[in-house]
Amino acid sequence: MTMKSNMENFFARVKGGKNVFMICLSVIVLGLVSGFIVFETTKASVTLVLDGEEKPVDTHADTVAELLKDEELNPGSHDYLSHDLSAKVEAGDVIEWKPAFQVTLSINGDNQQVWSTKDTVKGFLEDQNMELGKHDQMSVSLDDELKENMTIAVDEAFKVAVNDGGKQKEIWTTSTTVAGFLEQQNIQLGELDRVEPKKEEDVTANSEINVIRVEKVTDVVEETIDYATIKKNDSSIQKGKETVLEDGQEGKREKHYEVVLENGKEVSRELKKTDVVKESSDKIVAVGTQVITQTAVKTSSAPSTQSKSTKTASKPATKTSKSPSKPESKSSGKVMNVSTTAYTANCAGCSGITSTGFNLKSNPDAKIIAVDPSVIPLGSKVHVEGYGTAIAADTGGAIKGNKIDVFFSSKSAAYAWGNKTVQITILD
Repeated sequence: MTMKSNMENFFARVKGGKNVFMICLSVIVLGLVSGFIVFETTKASVTLVLDGEEKPVDTHADTVAELLKDEELNPGSHDYLSHDLSAKVEAGDVIEWKPAFQVTLSINGDNQQVWSTKDTVKGFLEDQNMELGKHDQMSVSLDDELKENMTIAVDEAFKVAVNDGGKQKEIWTTSTTVAGFLEQQNIQLGELDRVEPKKEEDVTANSEINVIRVEKVTDVVEETIDYATIKKNDSSIQKGKETVLEDGQEGKREKHYEVVLENGKEVSRELKKTDVVKESSDKIVAVGTQVITQTAVKTSSAPSTQSKSTKTASKPATKTSKSPSKPESKSSGKVMNVSTTAYTANCAGCSGITSTGFNLKSNPDAKIIAVDPSVIPLGSKVHVEGYGTAIAADTGGAIKGNKIDVFFSSKSAAYAWGNKTVQITILD
């Protein structure tokens, strides 16, 4: 066979093979196009709502899980998904997916991290099955938008018993300390007021808080001052009789007390000063000392003798009675007349201790005289006319020579003694 013939046969074969190839290619293309058309026309049209954004999707996925995988979405365990992952995908489905985020929930200071997909604080609390009480307090509003990393602080209210100045009441509070409670309730303490328990103490349900209102007031008490009765010997008045020379007048003084009141009740009282508004005036009484001596005359007749012829009368005999003698002084010891005054230990600033150390206030009934030791030795036993037997146990700046000062336990008795001259006997 010639070369020419071979070439013709080759091209003939090629031409025939080309036709077959084209036919095959056309069949393949037609199949692909038909398959594509069939594939596209058999897809289910659904809507994905991704964190609030809508996205139309045509899918051949049989389940929600396959759909999300096709969309490269991987929901977490806390995320919100409107359909179960195993649910069949149907045309027209609206499948919502919302990723969860964390917020901090603080209840009475106890913090916890919580996952949520809610839009508002109210929805979040409902999701947590939390119901706020009327007096509870929250750091945010119920209508606030819930955001990632938000802190929601809830303070649950409780009741405490409060006694404010004697007024009892129950108050709802969320404060955990006494100081916080007072501030929350706007309870102001005065300078002297106090609170129990103390401000730094804790407050819990059923606690009792006492607010003691303290005040200091001045109470002025008016008192009368008794007058003293002074008796003075008067030799112009008969003994046993008295004459009022001057009526006594009561005085008046004011005592100023500082009184502490707690919740209106007196708890203490302290005398701060005493003012004499009016001095008392002593009653002066003159006591008679005059002794009237009378002479008694007794006349007796001698027996008469009468004869027949004569009658003789004897001369009356007159007998005069003797005047009463003065009382006898002590038979032993030195006797002298001294001028006297009187004193008492019951006076302002008086210690009541004599110069020899004798306590007059502890021995109000003692018979003590103050003397000039150069005349009457200290420690001597002395009988004083009108006073009795006394001990010379005291001295005085004004007691010089024949002069003594007589002790009495009361002012009135000292005033009654007055100034007079008496006879004394130094017994030993």
